[in-house]
Parts: sequence; C-alpha cells; structure tokens
Amino acid sequence: MLFGVYVWGLTGNPPGFYVDESGLSYNAYLISKTGAGEFGARWPLFFQIFTGGFTQYSNPTQIYLLAAVFWLFGPSILAARLAAAASVFGASLLLGLLAGRVSGKREIGFILGALALVTPWLFEVSRLALETFFYPMAVVLFLWSVHMANRKERWSWLNITAIAFALTLLTYSYTIGRLLGPLLAFGLISFAFERKNIFAVVKTWVLYAITLIPLISFGRNNPGLTTRFYLLSYIKPESSYFEIIYQFIIRFFEDLNPVRMLFTGDTNPRHHIPDALGSIYIGVFLLALLGSIIIVLHKRYDAWWRLIAFGLAASVVPGALTVDKFHTLRMIAFPIFALMLTVPALEWLLNDGELADDAADEDNSSKPVNKNFLTLHTRKLILGFVLIFVTFEASYFHWKYYHEGGKRGYVFDAAYKQLYDEATAQPNRPIYLIDNYWGPAYIHSFWYATVEGRSTDEFIHLPYGKPAPAGGVVISTERDCSGCQMIDRSGDYILYISTREK
Repeated sequence: MLFGVYVWGLTGNPPGFYVDESGLSYNAYLISKTGAGEFGARWPLFFQIFTGGFTQYSNPTQIYLLAAVFWLFGPSILAARLAAAASVFGASLLLGLLAGRVSGKREIGFILGALALVTPWLFEVSRLALETFFYPMAVVLFLWSVHMANRKERWSWLNITAIAFALTLLTYSYTIGRLLGPLLAFGLISFAFERKNIFAVVKTWVLYAITLIPLISFGRNNPGLTTRFYLLSYIKPESSYFEIIYQFIIRFFEDLNPVRMLFTGDTNPRHHIPDALGSIYIGVFLLALLGSIIIVLHKRYDAWWRLIAFGLAASVVPGALTVDKFHTLRMIAFPIFALMLTVPALEWLLNDGELADDAADEDNSSKPVNKNFLTLHTRKLILGFVLIFVTFEASYFHWKYYHEGGKRGYVFDAAYKQLYDEATAQPNRPIYLIDNYWGPAYIHSFWYATVEGRSTDEFIHLPYGKPAPAGGVVISTERDCSGCQMIDRSGDYILYISTREK
C-alpha cells in the first residue's frame, strides 16, 4: 500500500519520455530478447547509445535491471518508471532500517525512512528511468556492507567481498561512480587505523581493484567512454593545474551552497520542479548540521561516522568537476550521506541519557560526559517542531509536484509522440529518422514502436547529414527543412515529406 501511495500519479507525471530514457529502455528490451544491444554487441559491459556526434556510452547496471523487468512484464514506459521508483523506494526503506540498526532505536529508523521517502532529491530521481535510479540503492548497500563489517572484531571474507561488490556497483552504475567508487574505497582507510583491520581493508582494495580491470580495458579500447565527461568539464588540455584546482574549489562550494540547496535546487525542470523550494528540506538540513557538530565533538574517533562525513564531502566531487552548478544527478549520493548524518542529531534529541565521547584510548572505551544542557522534554519538543516543519515543507513540495509536474512535457520530449503518431498514420513506408540540431531523437521511434508491438523495420535511421529520398516521410530534429512539404511541427521536432530529387 505504501508503495502504491509512493508511485501515485506516475502514469502521467512526468509526461512523455526523455531521449536518454528511451535509449536505455530500448537497449534493455533488446538485451531481454536477443542478448545484444542496439549496435550488435552481445552482453556488453557498456552500451553505446546514439550515433554520430551524439554517441555516448551508458553504464550496464540499470540497463540489465530494466532488461529483467521487460523480460518479465514486457516493455512499457510504466514498467520502466515503476522499476526506477521501486529502486529508490527500496533504498529509502533500507536506509531507515540501517539508521535503526546504527542507533539501536527503532523510532529513529522510522523517522529516517520517512524523511528519505519524501526528500525531493530522491523522490524526483525515482521518477526518472535514467542511469541514476539505482544509484541510491548502491550507496545504501555500500553503507550496509560496511556497517555489517564494522560490527565484527575482524572482517570476514564475506564482509570484504560484500564491500568490494558494493563498490563495484557504485562504479558501474553511473558515470560519477568511476570517481566516487575509488574515493569511497579510499575512505575505508578510516577503519585501517585499528590495526586489526589494516589487512582487511587492503584485501578489500585488492578485490575491488580486480573488478576495475574490465573498466580500464574497455576504456583503452573505446576512448569515447570518457568523451562526455570532457565535454561537460572545465578540465581541458590547455588548462593549468592551478586553473583546475582553483575552478574545482569554486565549483565545490557552489554545489554546497545551502541557499541554493534549500530554496532553489537544480534549475533543470527535468530534475526538480521549479518554485518548489530546494532539493532537500530545511528541517533535514538542520538535523544533518546538528549531527555533523555532534560527530566532530563526540564521535570523531568512530570510524563509521568518519566514513559518513568523508562520504558526504566525496559525493560532491564528481559534480564539482563539471560546469553545471548543483546538478541533481551527479550529486545523487549526497542526500544519502546527508540523511545518515541526521542520526546523531536524532539520537541526542531522543536520548534520555548522557552523550558519550568516542575516545581512542587503549581499551576503545567511551567516556560519558554530561553535555545534555537541555532537558529531554525540551529536546523532544524541538524534534517535534522540526518534524512538523518538515511535514509542511513536504506537503508544499508534493502539492507542487503533483499540480505542476505534468506540465513539463517540453523537457521530457512529450512533443515527439504526437509527430510519431502522425507519421505512423501515413501510408508511406519506411519512415525516415533524421538527427540534427536538437539531438538523436530517432531512438524515440524505435522505443515507441517496441512498446506498440510495431516492427522497427518500418523506420530507417539515416546517417547524420544524409537527406531522405523524395516522397519519404521524415521525423527530424532539424530546426527547419528545405526541399520538403511540412506536415506538422511539435516542440523541437518536425514532420515532413521530402520533395528532394535524387
């Protein structure tokens, strides 16, 4: 029932299907039927998406997950979106369960799980069948694997394998993972300070490094794997180290700007509803800030909390290496670590005992200190006020999302389906697909044909710059056409009959 509430309205909000969603979904369908991607590679490690100057490579995790969904239920937009929503929904519940385990308080688990479910950052990503939909789950699985290992005096091979596997998921599930995965692996050094874990951490690094061999090999044979990063980054061959470091510092703190985070969020309406406040709630931010202070003052010797603090900072790094400010998708790991930082704050606000300093003495004992300068009743009142305030924030955001979200067809390529329907109503076959100024929209026709059970042989995707023959029906992303009889224009797309002579 809770999941039903979570996905309410998903059939029409978001409207349409973005070109990247069609690319991932079409390749997932092909894998489910033939074991090969769009360009013929069987069971590829990375998938080529699009052609010509629009070529990019997609990571495998989400495509193979969608392939399993389509194999079971058949291809559809709803199935793809439900798979994305289920992934983030599950990650939110697991994060709440983890918070309960870490704190030893079931109520903290319930609170954190609820906060994760309504946080705009995660909720909006759950509506997108893009490469990011599994990433929150990958981060949570990493934290679970580390937590399970941290509970033991010595890490077993099962713990080491679980952590390495989670790091591998982080690396292969989204492009940012190629940096964030190694960063979080480095963060495990926090546990190596305890001598008994030094070799366990090294073993984890070695096992994880082995899983990177296919990535390195693929990158050497396919230089295009990193092309998109350099197009989006300020790092250029002519850039000096000073310029790169200077720009990185600026971008890092721009992405951490609390004003933007709390009151504006990502300015791309595909990622965040405009005028719906920020991507994370003020109440959650204040709890995370309080939790950070408690960690610095009382839990700084705890390897687990050092890793959480390090993970929060590391999650900003991939986005800070690109030119886009506060990009929801490239910082998708951030809200997971931010939510986990609320746990020490919730512990203090609900705890009727004394705070404990985690001392790094020989017997690793904790030293309780009476720092609860507010009564338990007062602290519970503060928490109640914060949660009520978050409820108001969440109510406003979700009201805005459900009332305005369906109007974003212009950023989800909804206009393409109108021309597709008009083109398939024409008697002329084949229908020619031309990519131009507005990108590789040809993939929409292949995906919509797949969903409708129509043969993709009815469509011919022309190489970039090649015109359609006279009499051919064309769906194009050209800004305009010459030698054509215009049928219709919708959004960034045009439908026409070519009158160009051979």
